[in-house]
Amino acid sequence: MSWIDVVPYAAAKGKLKKLYDRVKGPDDNVDNIMMAHSLRPHSMEGHMAIYKYVLHHSGNTLPKWFLECLGVWVSSLNDCAYCVEHHFAGMKRLLADDTRAEALRAAIEKRDMAQAPLDAREVAAMAYARVLTDAPARLGVGDIAALREAGFDDGEILEINQVSAYFSYANRTVLGLGVNTQGDIIGLSPNNSDDPDDWSHR
Repeated sequence: MSWIDVVPYAAAKGKLKKLYDRVKGPDDNVDNIMMAHSLRPHSMEGHMAIYKYVLHHSGNTLPKWFLECLGVWVSSLNDCAYCVEHHFAGMKRLLADDTRAEALRAAIEKRDMAQAPLDAREVAAMAYARVLTDAPARLGVGDIAALREAGFDDGEILEINQVSAYFSYANRTVLGLGVNTQGDIIGLSPNNSDDPDDWSHR
């Protein structure tokens, strides 16, 4: 599950048990990325809050499938198979188009967004996310201007930035602690965007 000790659901007490109950999925399943925080429940709480607000909030205007696609892209750039598998499954479900989802994954694996079934605006967002992931200090005001020219408003640019930044954080949590998918139910997420306090995974 991970390289550090974790507290299983059955042994959780107090605040940790309350948090597990908020984030769990079917059959009391808690994703391993969340269980990796179990020795410091306050960091799980912070992680879930930013995850829910950045990716699964009704205040976002970009399509959720595309935010998930950005997450798969960043996770692939970071070689984080755990997040790729979880969020590709989520993206595929949201797209409801298996052929397009598989074509997106193939382009991501080839690092060739020009071959992805995306429009020019979406390709521009993916290019920004790549630089933010691989060489963030290279970014400048011109990169923001390019996103505006592609058709994004500044609120949407913030969404792209925050989703991309969040996934690098999640990837480093997973890779730095040896978190794997053993026992996870792949692709569950807190999809109820209308209720920011609903963290349950379905």
